[in-house]
Amino acid sequence: MALAPRVRLGVIGAITCVALVAALAFAGTRDVRVTLFATPLYADQLADVETHLAAWRIAYAPLADNVRVDPRARADLLLRLALAGVPRRHLTTSDEAFAHVGALTPQSVLDVQSRDALAADLAEGLRGLDGVADAQVIVAPASGGAYADEPARDASASVRLTLTPGTHLAPAALAGIRAFVAGGVPGLDPDRVTVLDDRGAVDAGDAGDAALQLSLQSALDAAFGTGATIVRVHREPLGERREDRDVKRTPVAGSLARTTADERYASDKKRYAKQTLTEERGSETRDVTQISDPDATARLSVAVFVDGARLLDLDKIRALAAASTGIDDARGDTLQVEAVRFAAAGTPLPRGIDGWAIAGLLAGVAPQAALAAALVVALALGARPAYALAVRAVEAAGVRDVARGTAGLPPARVRGALAGEPPHVAAAVISALPAATATAVLELYPPDERAQIVRRLARAAADLVPHPEELLRARG
Repeated sequence: MALAPRVRLGVIGAITCVALVAALAFAGTRDVRVTLFATPLYADQLADVETHLAAWRIAYAPLADNVRVDPRARADLLLRLALAGVPRRHLTTSDEAFAHVGALTPQSVLDVQSRDALAADLAEGLRGLDGVADAQVIVAPASGGAYADEPARDASASVRLTLTPGTHLAPAALAGIRAFVAGGVPGLDPDRVTVLDDRGAVDAGDAGDAALQLSLQSALDAAFGTGATIVRVHREPLGERREDRDVKRTPVAGSLARTTADERYASDKKRYAKQTLTEERGSETRDVTQISDPDATARLSVAVFVDGARLLDLDKIRALAAASTGIDDARGDTLQVEAVRFAAAGTPLPRGIDGWAIAGLLAGVAPQAALAAALVVALALGARPAYALAVRAVEAAGVRDVARGTAGLPPARVRGALAGEPPHVAAAVISALPAATATAVLELYPPDERAQIVRRLARAAADLVPHPEELLRARG
């Protein structure tokens, strides 16, 4: 079925517009984001990365083993994550280590895998402690001498901790870590567990500082809310063994002693005499010796930072801090409490509802969703014109068929074939007839229907349809 030139031109234009819109939409909605890491991540590493990106309010698109980010921000994000120690080293726990063990696996390999898996399980448990950012455990199991002159070796373990900034482990925490590791390794004594931090050692030198700081911080958090204050404590140890001896004598009654003097002079004999008498009345003597250990506190400095936005009572905080830390003015201790404006810090979002991952997904599908919405709107707005165009095309095809079928028929037969047709259909058919036949057919219509058909013939662009004035003149 051949279409009219005007209809054909409209269809070609519509197809061209649709193709152009599709090309522009593809170019505008193409996802240009790149993967953040060059190698795939494990599930625990991916969770760490997503947590930090969400805390920094950075939109990303999560993948099964990686994340996709804006290529312009990739280098900056890699640097920030590296400074934060993320992603942490993957720990091959027992489930992963023994997943591929078969019946033919040598016993020596099983022993090594068991040792490494046990160390990974212990390190994963230590990672969950407050203030511990990362942990690594190395286990040296007990072994008997291979030869008669070789002594047996007891089990030992080394623990390396990466602490969060400002964190110091209290003696109780260190003892708990040693007991935790020793409890997971058969035959391991807690005294044979060595704990190291980023500085190279976790000793008891700062234990008093940490315990005092933790005690004051927890008290202020409970009183004024978490995040309202920041406590820092610095203790200067004595550094030397000091012995102080204090001897005190207390009289039994009155004074300790009584002294009398008798002085005489005889002029006739030219003789001079002087006598002094001291009488002890008894006393109680107390000898106090005080020995100071080198680790004793020589001076204590406490600083409390208070969030200025909360308008807290600094005097109350100062009094509580002085009482909690045992500030001694005679010893030279100092306590400073100041209100400062805290820097805003992002709080990591709950892992169950990762808002920035959702934002990244929405950012990736937003152009496609916008294109789909635009197509729906275009279809909704253009459905009626398209339907009308299709109807007109079908009617035009029907009109051409009717016109070919009525060619050469008498006007009465044509009028009978057009009975019941609407005016626009009748006008389309009549416009395809010869002028004489069209005039004769119009004469057969009632005046009102004829007027409607003539109006539509005036708007038609067919050369076969004469002007209405010609029809009227021919009728006259």
